[in-house]
Amino acid sequence: MLPAQEVKPVLSPDEQMIQDGFDELLQDYLKSNHRRKVERITKAFNFANQAHAGVKRRSGEPYIMHPIAVARVVCREMGLGSTSICSALLHDVVEDTEYTVEDIKDMFGEKIAQIVDGLTKISGGIFGEQASAQAENFRKLLLTMSDDIRVILIKIADRLHNMRTLGSMLPAKQFKIAGETLYLYAPLAHRLGLFTIKTELEDLSFKYEHPQEYAFINLKLKSTEAARNTLFEHFAVPVDKKLKEMGLDYEMRARVKSAYSIWNKMDSKGVSFEDIYDIYAVRIIFDPLPGVDEKNQCWDIYSAITDIYRIRPDRIRDWVSRPKANGYQALHLTVMGPDGQWVEIQIRSRRMDEIAEKGFAAHWKYKEHNVEEDTELDKWLQTITEILESPDPNALDFLDTIKLNLFTSEIFVFTPKGDIKTLPQGATALDFAYALHSDIGNKCIGAKVNHRLVPLSHQLASGDQVEVLTSRSQTPQPEWLNFVTTARARARIDGILKKGRKEAAKEGELKVIEALKRSALEVNTSNLDKLCMYYGFSKREEFFYSVEKGEVILPENLGKLLKEKTDNVLFKYVKQALRVATKATTGKKEEDEKEQPKEKPKYDKKKPYILKEEAFERNYVIADCCKPIPGDESLGFINDDGNVVVHKRSCPIAMRLKSSFGERILNTEWSSHHSSFEATLEIKGIDSMGVLNTITRTISDDFNVNIIRLLIEAKDGVFEGKVKMKVHDVEDIQRMCVTLSKIKNIKSVARVAD
Repeated sequence: MLPAQEVKPVLSPDEQMIQDGFDELLQDYLKSNHRRKVERITKAFNFANQAHAGVKRRSGEPYIMHPIAVARVVCREMGLGSTSICSALLHDVVEDTEYTVEDIKDMFGEKIAQIVDGLTKISGGIFGEQASAQAENFRKLLLTMSDDIRVILIKIADRLHNMRTLGSMLPAKQFKIAGETLYLYAPLAHRLGLFTIKTELEDLSFKYEHPQEYAFINLKLKSTEAARNTLFEHFAVPVDKKLKEMGLDYEMRARVKSAYSIWNKMDSKGVSFEDIYDIYAVRIIFDPLPGVDEKNQCWDIYSAITDIYRIRPDRIRDWVSRPKANGYQALHLTVMGPDGQWVEIQIRSRRMDEIAEKGFAAHWKYKEHNVEEDTELDKWLQTITEILESPDPNALDFLDTIKLNLFTSEIFVFTPKGDIKTLPQGATALDFAYALHSDIGNKCIGAKVNHRLVPLSHQLASGDQVEVLTSRSQTPQPEWLNFVTTARARARIDGILKKGRKEAAKEGELKVIEALKRSALEVNTSNLDKLCMYYGFSKREEFFYSVEKGEVILPENLGKLLKEKTDNVLFKYVKQALRVATKATTGKKEEDEKEQPKEKPKYDKKKPYILKEEAFERNYVIADCCKPIPGDESLGFINDDGNVVVHKRSCPIAMRLKSSFGERILNTEWSSHHSSFEATLEIKGIDSMGVLNTITRTISDDFNVNIIRLLIEAKDGVFEGKVKMKVHDVEDIQRMCVTLSKIKNIKSVARVAD
C-alpha cells in the first residue's frame, strides 16, 4: 500500500503571487549575515497579510505586495535585518487598518512597535500632504528620529517602491510624488550614503516629470554606447596590463552617468548632450592584497595610471584619506585618454565600493555571520547623529535642498502652529498680518519673528515663524502704505483710510461752508471749485480733508482770495495734477480688490486641464519665474484666488510647489493659441562682419518674428548675444535654433530664461 501523500491546498493567482513574493524575501534574508530569525519575519508577514486581506492597490495587485516589496528593499538594497524587515512588513497596518500600536507592541515587542509608530506619524507630517507646514522642523525631526534611524530608512524604501509603481497613478499625482521625491527623498538618500537608491529615485522622478527628455537621453546613450565601449577598450588595455603586473585582483568597468545627471548638467550649463565630456567614468574596484593597507593600494594604482596617462591636477579628489560625511571613500582622478578625451577614474576597494553603493549598512557584509542588527545599528546611528548635529554646513549639505530661501521670487512663512503662508519677496510683518485676516492686520501693533520682537516694517525671510501682536485700540495709519508690498494689504489699508478720510472730509466741508458764509459768499459749486483749484486740489473731498487736518488754513476773508488771477489758479491746478499723476505711476494702488471673496472655480484632477485662449483671453496665468510657452512640458498650480498658474515642470519653484502643495497641482495640456509669447535665445559664436545682420534678418524675415530686445557683446574675437522675441510656441524656437546654428560662425544657440 502506497504511503499517504500530503495534499497542498490549491492557491488562487493572488495567493500564489503573495506566497512567491514572501519566499523571495526570505531568500534575500537568508543570504545576509544577520541572525536567522525566520519565524519572527513569517509571523509579521502572516499578521500583515491578514490585516490587509482583500485590499488592492491602484495597479490591481493585492496590497500586501507593497509591504513585501518595501521589506525586500530594506533587506536586499539596504542590508538591514529582521527588526527592519518586520517593521517594513507592518508599516501600513496601523495607518490603514483597525490595529493599533499597542497591538503591534503586544505581538512583536517594543522596538518594532516604536518604528511602526514613527512611520505612522511621519506619513501625515513632513512626508505627507502637509509637508510644507513642517519643513522648518526638518532637522529637528531627523534628530529626534535618530533614536532609531530605521524609521527614515524604511520610509525611503517605501518611497522607492512607490516610485517604481508610479505608472498606475494619475498624472497630477505623478507630478506631486515625483517633485516631492526630487526635493526631499533623493537628497536624504544621498546624505545617508544610499547612492544607488538616490540615483534610481532621481531617474524615476525625471522619467515622469520629463518623459520626452528622459527618452531622448536614453536613446542618445544607446546610440553612443558602441563609441564609448571603443574608447574604454583603448583606455583599458595598457592599464589592465600594468595592474596585472602588480598582482592585483580587481575589476575595471565603465560607469555611465545617470539620465537625470546628464539632463541636469545640460540644463544648468546650457549645453547639448554632445558637449558633456564626463558621460562615463572608469571605476577600478580591487580586493586588498594581504597585509597591505587599502589606502596605500589606492595610491599605488593612482601611480600606475599616471605613469601611462597625463593627469589633470585640478581634478584630483582624495576621499580615501578623508571620507565624506556619508561614509563615501574613493580616490578620483582625471587623465587624458589615448583618444584625446578626458577620462575620470574612481579607485575603490571592494569594501569602499559596497559602502558607496549601499551606505553604512554595507558594513554588515564584512562582519561575521549571525550579526545582531541592533548592536551594529548603534555604531551607524552614532555616525548619522554626528552628521545631523554637526554645525559644519558641509555636513548638512542635504538640508540646503530643503531650505526655503532658495526661491527668491517668493517666500514661505509659518504661523506659530506650523501653517504656511506664501508671500512675495520683501514682504513685511504687516503683510503677513493681513495675509492671515483683515481684522488682524488692522489691529496689528508689532510681531514676534522667531520669538524676537520686530516692528511692522520688518522684512520677512523664508522659514520665519511669525506671531502677530494686536491691540483693540490700533487702527491703520497712512504711513503703513510705505512698507506693505502685497495688493491685499494695500487695498485693506486704503479701504479703512478712505472711510476715515470721508468722515474727516465731512467735518472739513462744514468748516469751508462756515468760512464762505462768514465772508458773505454764496455756497455754490463754482466757489467751492475755485477754492479747490486755488489750493491745488483736483477733488473737493481731498480739499475738505486737508482743511479738517489743518493742512490748509483758510483766511478770514475768502472774497479777496477768490478774486485772484485765474492763471495763478490754473498754474497751481496743473502743478497738483502733475503731482497726482506722478504719485499714481510710482505708488500703484490695487483699489479694485473686493472684500467679498469670489467663488473659486473647481477643477477635475482626473483629466488634463486644457490651457485655452479665447478672444485673446486665457484661462490661466503664465508664471514669471520660468515663463512657459505652448509646447513646453508644463503643470498648473491652483493659487489662493483659484486661478491656474502655469509653470515649466523643470522650474525650481514648481518643484517646491509639487512637494509641498501636491493637492493643488494640475496636469496641463496646451490647446491652439493665437497670441504670441516672450522667449529668449542665447547665441554664441565667432565675431565676424555681418553676423549680427544675418541673425536679425533670419529671425525677422524667415520666421516672421518680432524682436523685442537684442543684446550683443563681442570680446577677443567671440560674441555672445541674447535675443528676446515674441514666438507662437516651442516649435518656433526649435526650428529657429536649428536654422541659426547652421549660419557660418555661430557655434551654439539655446533657449534661456530671461
